[in-house]
Amino acid sequence: MRLYMITADPGMALMAVGAGVDRIFVDLEINGKVERQGHKDTVISRHTLDDVRAVQEVVDTSQLMVRVNPWHAESPEEIEAVIVAGAGAVMLPMFRHADEVAAFSSCVGDRCLKVGLCETSAGLARLDSILMDGGLDEIHFGLNDLHLDIGLDFLFEVLAGGLVDLAAVKSLEHGVSFGFGGVARVGGGDLPARLILGEHERLGSEAVILSRAFTGGVKSLNEMPQELDFAREVELVRECLDDLSRRDDDQREADRKELGERTRMIVDRIRRGG
Repeated sequence: MRLYMITADPGMALMAVGAGVDRIFVDLEINGKVERQGHKDTVISRHTLDDVRAVQEVVDTSQLMVRVNPWHAESPEEIEAVIVAGAGAVMLPMFRHADEVAAFSSCVGDRCLKVGLCETSAGLARLDSILMDGGLDEIHFGLNDLHLDIGLDFLFEVLAGGLVDLAAVKSLEHGVSFGFGGVARVGGGDLPARLILGEHERLGSEAVILSRAFTGGVKSLNEMPQELDFAREVELVRECLDDLSRRDDDQREADRKELGERTRMIVDRIRRGG
């Protein structure tokens, strides 16, 4: 399982890689993000190309992924800039058509990994053609924007409702490595991290983002709580995944149902205004 962490702080990036995080995720996406997420309790990154360069100085190119803006007229120049700055993987968000993804892949070429971030209902509905014709090396399913685009109340409804099951089947059919969503520390989160990681294991996912709750929402290493043993928390995620891999099918199904029941309870609370 590839673990990603979003940060533009070189100190946090170096610490995270040393603790076993596979990729540092610098986020340059800003176009349309405030309009989509400004009313939600979400983090809108303000990372820059200078941040890409700074992080690349402390981590290997293979450990640096950069999310660019959704496909637009200036995308070729933007993609070129992040590759020159040292990205080992470039991620395209918010696509709706296979031709957008194909144009992105053509710009990247073979210079680094091409990662799609599927977070629109149109992208999900057109997943077959996107995976067949888009030229992606990997795909990630972003539950936050996806649940907003579909009109759901809670991001994990996308998972509990079986949409990620469909996405997983399509990805595996086309031989494209996939991941989805984010996860808090084991023992934390609105939904127990163990149940979320259980779905990753059940579906064959190969990637997850460590959520902002994983580090308490801090943005730099000097803000990190002294009591937080980050390396141990990463290790606990690995141990949890290893334990989950030993489940039998009955336990996998029981855990899937528990996640669904807990999700429904959270949705009911949200709809009541709680």
